[in-house]
Amino acid sequence: MKKLAVVICLLMLMAPPAWSAKRTATANAVLTSDLDAEVRSFVGHELAAHLDFIKSYDPAPEKVFGAGTTGEYTWGSFMNAVGAYVGLTGQQNLGSHDLAREVGQIGLLEYRLKSTRFSQLYGVLALRNFGADLNKNAVWQSLTDEQKNQWRKFLDISAFYDPKTQRVINLPENYLGVAARIAAVSYQLGLTNDRALVDGVITRAAQPFMDGGLYSDDAPPTGRFDRYSNEYARFVWDAAETVGRTDILNALRPSLKEQMRLWWDLILPDGYGYAWGRSLGVVSYLDTLEIVGFLAANPEFRPAPLDQLASAYYKSWRWLRTDYNDKTHALSIFAFGRGNYAYITREREWQQTINFFGKGALAHSRLTEALAREKVASFGDDITRPDVARFVFFRKGDRPAGVWLVRRGPLYFTLPITTGTKPGVADYLPAPHGLPGFANPVEQINAALVPFIELEDGRTLVATDGADEIIPGRDGTSLKAVWKRWALVGGKSGEFVDPGITSEVSWRINGNNLIRDETLTAKQNVALKRWWLALPSTASKLTTEFVKGRRMDRLATKDQEMLVEFDSEWPVTISSLAPANDVLGRGARQPILHHLVFEALQLQLAAKQPRHFRIAMKVSDLNR
Repeated sequence: MKKLAVVICLLMLMAPPAWSAKRTATANAVLTSDLDAEVRSFVGHELAAHLDFIKSYDPAPEKVFGAGTTGEYTWGSFMNAVGAYVGLTGQQNLGSHDLAREVGQIGLLEYRLKSTRFSQLYGVLALRNFGADLNKNAVWQSLTDEQKNQWRKFLDISAFYDPKTQRVINLPENYLGVAARIAAVSYQLGLTNDRALVDGVITRAAQPFMDGGLYSDDAPPTGRFDRYSNEYARFVWDAAETVGRTDILNALRPSLKEQMRLWWDLILPDGYGYAWGRSLGVVSYLDTLEIVGFLAANPEFRPAPLDQLASAYYKSWRWLRTDYNDKTHALSIFAFGRGNYAYITREREWQQTINFFGKGALAHSRLTEALAREKVASFGDDITRPDVARFVFFRKGDRPAGVWLVRRGPLYFTLPITTGTKPGVADYLPAPHGLPGFANPVEQINAALVPFIELEDGRTLVATDGADEIIPGRDGTSLKAVWKRWALVGGKSGEFVDPGITSEVSWRINGNNLIRDETLTAKQNVALKRWWLALPSTASKLTTEFVKGRRMDRLATKDQEMLVEFDSEWPVTISSLAPANDVLGRGARQPILHHLVFEALQLQLAAKQPRHFRIAMKVSDLNR
């Protein structure tokens, strides 16, 4: 009997928690009902744990489960999570918690903190989850007249949007979409009766998509294109739909159709969406949840059937759920080797976790409604990813920008030619983001597969921030770009330097090889103080071998391998660096364990004498 008791105890310890998904009868199929039960149980269980931890909102705790709560958008994000749970389940109580009272008090906390932007958006969305009629809304009815007035002041968009100039105040353009949604939902709830204000901000927010515009520049006119273009368009759509602006909806349709096709072509095997830009890691997986939820509710924009979109949702959910630590009740935002943009501070650590609850619950609600409506009882546990080879222009003209998309067996990547938050920041360089084995260090000025050149006067230049010419290959398997005007490292985005040197870069696909050729041609004799290039990699093993006198560097994991071969017309020193948990070792999703560094000092460029180098990267899937 004692042995039997021991066995039973061990089985109980090994059993998954109540909110884990069941095994399905078919290994490659996920039952819609199983996923639904898992998500609902997980969100309810974890949201209850966080609510139990919080004993007061005045004062509010500075940490929850050890994670900081004092960063911007934090309490608004928690309010959104509570409201999204109500929207998902229809339940206004969780354990001993009156969720209407929780939302009401959090809104008053955000008012005292003078929070704006996403906190305001999350506040008004949370309020709406309790009903559009404020006379019957449990949150609104729990407030005194004075507290209702404070809520109205909290939701006033003039804190960051100037209705006279129709501009957001010292913010990127995507915040126009945030302002439009706040105004639209506030009008829907009767918190404001100023229809002119609402129409004005929605019309202004829609400007990038009028007259055939498909993508939005987040920092015009510099040409910063990234995942915010997709989110921005979705936000404007939701705002226009809320108040019945059919003219705006019609204007947005071409953009959303194309942007969703782009997102589907970008998505990586694990559900990761936009592999470049400043919204990385957890944010990009949450993006996938939100985008699938949007497409579930708006089938006209679907780039693939609903069951395939559900597979993408599932892969992103699995990554986030695996990353979530059940003991600490948190996502692993600051784990070893994980990089974040500076706006993701320790003070916002908790906010990232609770966004998982809020965004996940809302997206899940929209997805499960569509799956039930369209009678999708199961779907695959892997994303159907057909081959892709095409270039998408974000804009043409004097400084064109766009992105090259390739997916061919083990070789897949996203190569953007666009402007970054600052010249030379690796997250925006024209490099093959998402290429297996390659990962740039987050928010670092680094020559990650794009060379830097240092002039004799000390200035450092890099060929990025759009290009002077972009020439895609006809079959999508090659790309050529030319830079005569270079970005100045340490300078401003959108400001260029003409050093009298032309860089002509060609990429091409040959089987499983990605080959990058670059030719430098100077108008006059030029001496470069330094030229260098880095290949940062997540590979756990780096070995070097020589075959018939040619050097080959092998970067390998247990699943994948990259074979690197480098040639140049000038002497180059090749070295390796193991950055550990230094800033150069922090990737968006996993540690960067090695850097291959190629460097030349005192490189002479003779007038009108082209100098050339090539780097070839062969990617192999070791499981095939």
